[in-house]
Amino acid sequence: MATLSAEHATFSVHRALPQVELLDAHYVEHAFGRHTHDTYVVAAITAGVEEFHHGGGVERAGVGTVALVNPETVVTGHAGVPEGWGYRVLYPAVESVLDAAADLRPAGAGTPAFSTAVAHDGELARLVHAVHGAVARDDALAASTAFRLLVARLLRAHSAPRAVRCAASAGASAVAEARELLRARLVDPPGLEELAAAVGARPFPLLRAFREAHGLPPHAWLNQQRVAAARSLLRRDVPPAEAAVAVGFVDQAHLARHFRRSVGVPPGAYRRAVQERTRLPVAARGTVGA
Repeated sequence: MATLSAEHATFSVHRALPQVELLDAHYVEHAFGRHTHDTYVVAAITAGVEEFHHGGGVERAGVGTVALVNPETVVTGHAGVPEGWGYRVLYPAVESVLDAAADLRPAGAGTPAFSTAVAHDGELARLVHAVHGAVARDDALAASTAFRLLVARLLRAHSAPRAVRCAASAGASAVAEARELLRARLVDPPGLEELAAAVGARPFPLLRAFREAHGLPPHAWLNQQRVAAARSLLRRDVPPAEAAVAVGFVDQAHLARHFRRSVGVPPGAYRRAVQERTRLPVAARGTVGA
């Protein structure tokens, strides 16, 4: 359990929920920079207060509340009080939520989205703790059951139609082409001028439209894609140093800096946790900072 005196982070994945990553952490000085997740984020606050930028505003999540973040949403995260914050987090892949929701919604209902950033919902918090507890006990049936009940609770009490960002200035098609070009060139990305020329746009209008569509400028979005690609490689047991170079980071230290700011644990710890399918303690204070 988190204490108020030190930072710690424990990352885990369980065989019963292979598309759901779990984090049990307490942070004081560590701060998450602007980043996105390709998963949902469901975080039950267990101590202190987390403060995070979300949707153009600042949210505060205290003990008993659950912070909710949709995929591809730009967020930050830092302590809202001097003693920091503790939380238990689930990072379910979109596919895992759609699968769990299949029996609860009509066909073609689309991808679910959260309607609030901070839920004051004791039952939802209880279900987050239930998933974590079942994983800690290595109880596959309880873990998968609690997760499906959690998705049902989210759909019933905290879902809304998924909002779609509209690109401005350079046009949605130019932004989409730029995004795919960057994704295809993680290791050798073009400069802004080359990128704009490739999609038939001017540099500044493309920059403005890209930020409007994705919440991040192209270079920051690219680093998020690199982190996501590195996570995929680490899940396949590729060493962090090799993963770093493969996705376009200069070296392992460069990957670690971005990885910790987005994921909250070092890439080596993430790799071991995924391979061992167990709760892996991450060394305390000093190893989780940006």
